[in-house]
Amino acid sequence: MCLAVPARIEKKNDQDEAWVLIGHARVRVNLALTPEADLGDWVLVHAGFAIQQLDEDEARETWEMIDSLPEHERNALLAGGPT
Repeated sequence: MCLAVPARIEKKNDQDEAWVLIGHARVRVNLALTPEADLGDWVLVHAGFAIQQLDEDEARETWEMIDSLPEHERNALLAGGPT
């Protein structure tokens, strides 16, 4: 199962790329679908793309739901594997 997860933009370049923090991992994502996203913004990341912007409350609520899952399910979802 694949899951889109919230992430905050920590670094951005001029080529539609940004670096976000997902859990404890820094991940490079493509911003072509969310060109208005900027440093400090929350985005929903799926398959290496920021697919939409989120407000901070939505992002935190989503992470609370993810964090409430049993550890093996949470790890599988974040890794893109089966649950």
